[in-house]
Amino acid sequence: MLFRKRLARLETKSRQAAFAGYAGLDRRAPLSEAGKSLMRKAFPDHWSFLLGEIALYSFVLLVITGSYLTLFFDPSMTEAPYTGSYEPLQGVLVSNAYASALDLSFDVRGGLLIRQMHHWAALVFIAALGVHMLRVFFTGAFRRPRELNWTVGVTLFLLGLLEGFCGYSLPDDLLSGTGLRTAHTIVLSIPVVGTYLGFFFWGGSYPGHLIVPRLYIVHVLFVPGVLIALITVHLILVVYLKHTQWAGPGRTNRNVVGQPMYPQFVAKSAGLCMMVFGALAVLGAVAQINPIWDYGPYRTDQVSTDAQPDWYVGFLEGALRLMPPWENTIAGHTVMWNVLLPAVVLPGVLFLVLYLYPFAERWITGDLMEHHQCDRPRDRPARTGLGVAAIVFYAVLLMAGGNDVTAFVFRASVETLTWILRVAVFVGPVIAFLVTKRVCLALQAHDRQLMEEGEETGKVSQSAYGAIGDTHRSIAPERRYRLLVRDIPKPLPHPGAGASRTNRLRARLSRWYYRDRVDMPSTVEERLQVTGRTLDPVAGPEEE
Repeated sequence: MLFRKRLARLETKSRQAAFAGYAGLDRRAPLSEAGKSLMRKAFPDHWSFLLGEIALYSFVLLVITGSYLTLFFDPSMTEAPYTGSYEPLQGVLVSNAYASALDLSFDVRGGLLIRQMHHWAALVFIAALGVHMLRVFFTGAFRRPRELNWTVGVTLFLLGLLEGFCGYSLPDDLLSGTGLRTAHTIVLSIPVVGTYLGFFFWGGSYPGHLIVPRLYIVHVLFVPGVLIALITVHLILVVYLKHTQWAGPGRTNRNVVGQPMYPQFVAKSAGLCMMVFGALAVLGAVAQINPIWDYGPYRTDQVSTDAQPDWYVGFLEGALRLMPPWENTIAGHTVMWNVLLPAVVLPGVLFLVLYLYPFAERWITGDLMEHHQCDRPRDRPARTGLGVAAIVFYAVLLMAGGNDVTAFVFRASVETLTWILRVAVFVGPVIAFLVTKRVCLALQAHDRQLMEEGEETGKVSQSAYGAIGDTHRSIAPERRYRLLVRDIPKPLPHPGAGASRTNRLRARLSRWYYRDRVDMPSTVEERLQVTGRTLDPVAGPEEE
């Protein structure tokens, strides 16, 4: 009884102290006001919106497991005979980085599980981030006012690639060392400054003794700090700008319909977090990844067979393998086009296009409105076609990154397969764009047919004259609403003969983007309602 009274008094004092502390902070900062507004923030409910959360929780697990690994990993490249518990490498001269990675795998309790969870989390993080960006692209969620958030997302993806490469290179095994050798060649291919950059990054002639310690600092300090800062900015912008939503009854361009952050969204998000953690723990426990003891320590005169990078940089490997061996000597400098173009120019152009696309599309359409409703990909056939073409381009390069393995498995010639992929990398995206655009237009035509005739019931009827036909029923009002409420710009009119080249180019691009469309049958009243649902939020009061 005495213990219960003391416990009750302690609980009362704790509550009083917490209340006093909160009241003190609330007098100096708008905690209650901000907390009330944040807790009642509406979040639309759709499975595609979970992709960004999967990336977020994978990153959280990366930070947790990475913090554990830093306690045991030694990034030094100083070599000494291996004396650990892995018998096949006993007495072999290895670097401290490789030896500590082996110790993490075999001697530290739970070390192998944490290592593999960390590696799987990195792969899931970049994959989820990439698919999330595709969702944003195909649904037009990058449009005004979210151009800045799109830029932040592209930067996060770029930093994720850098972070993954740095972590992949740290164990100093034969596989990661082969990747570093490729990276060194890429740096040297940069005209004029390449050799200076190589000496700076590697601390002298290859392989040097500084690259792994420097990559370690970048991997555990610089890039994670920037990632955490950008993720924070990204989340703040999502809350401030409101979440995009799919068209539906009651949903307009001036409101957000969804569940409040607390308790519904917080509960579902916490459940998803636990599922992501659990799935990665299972993968780390049962799915072996990056067995560095099989590869052995890095030796500059050796290359492991079947050496492939992680999938997210596989497109660079494929581009290097497809590029012909072109070199030129200009003003005493050797320009290695076979490395410079696929490994420096190509990724630079790709990310430049990603950064500039929202602004390019806004310039083509001349659209200055704010958009808070998602586009259905079929309603934007040109944009969807471009996205699918980019995916096919990436897939061909990824396949080329393993052309030797593919040729071995299928008993084919590497040279023949390389030439097939060289043609496919140019022809494939064009075919993908044309097919995707026709499919989108066909789906629009199907939607129009549904609105005009209704959907089939599966019943067949026969008239008094013997004619047999199927029966239809009207589609549900919610579905008709989704088909009608769409925001497709009309092509810009021709600017006239005296217009500038820029305006004429803009008009041509606008016609190319938006001339192919299938209009939906609607009444005058329905057209007025659609206009009201897609009205610029600035033109009227905002609801939430």
